[in-house]
Amino acid sequence: MYHKTLGYKIFSISNYVFLGLLSLLCILPVVHILAVSFSSMAPASSNLVGFWPIGFTTDAYEKTFGNSNFLNSLGVSVLRTVLATIIGMVLVLLTAYPLSKEDNSFRGRSMYVWIFVFTILFSGGLIPSYILVQKIGLMDSIWALVLPGAVSVWNIILMLNFFRGLPKELEEAAYLDGAGQLKTLVLVFIPLSMPSIATLSLFTMVYQWNSWFDGMIYMRDIKDYPLASLLQTIIVQQDFSKINVDPKALENISNRTVRAAQIFIGALPILLVYPFLQRFFVKGMVIGAVKE
Repeated sequence: MYHKTLGYKIFSISNYVFLGLLSLLCILPVVHILAVSFSSMAPASSNLVGFWPIGFTTDAYEKTFGNSNFLNSLGVSVLRTVLATIIGMVLVLLTAYPLSKEDNSFRGRSMYVWIFVFTILFSGGLIPSYILVQKIGLMDSIWALVLPGAVSVWNIILMLNFFRGLPKELEEAAYLDGAGQLKTLVLVFIPLSMPSIATLSLFTMVYQWNSWFDGMIYMRDIKDYPLASLLQTIIVQQDFSKINVDPKALENISNRTVRAAQIFIGALPILLVYPFLQRFFVKGMVIGAVKE
């Protein structure tokens, strides 16, 4: 058997070593950030912390969770991610299903597909988008973060191709049983598409959670910022005043430890959600790719 050959064993060992090193490259930065967040002021400020806390303290987390702006931003990000994922997936499914039909079933299907593809290549730009959001009264509201990117054309194309790979006999059987288009979508296509839906939902959640630029241009009050926007102003712009903490409370802790704590808290929700969707990930990406 091929799996008993010397070449295959060398290849397998090389793969395991490479994947192990790659995993360490992904894990070690998170461990370092966690160690810094639990370290005291002097070693953190002196860059002495490696992968284990020095002078263990929870002051950074106490100050972070005691910060009203941070908690507000965390709530905005959670609400934004939940709303955007639900609304986005509903719109993707309702759009991809009719576009997955043959041209003789949906007249003008190809034209609509190309219209969607055109929006990937060309967009109105930042200024028209800002003016549109402003004119329809979405400024300083959660909908300014959710609605402009609610329809992902890339997700529509992926789901469209997945629907086209499902057996046509299932759809025909549903029609013979008296089901309409909507009932067929809900009772036949969606249950069979759960791996792809989980995969696209994960993509949407990660994008919405990490998106920071739209929060900075559509929200004029720091209290309405999503978490990614708040972290961008604190960590990238080095504007520590945004965390709304009494300066006297920061005398015994380092700015670096507080930023590390906020980075870890900001990444934690996605790290917790991913393991539950990971089992769908590979299957959702490759299913329907091979045609018999």
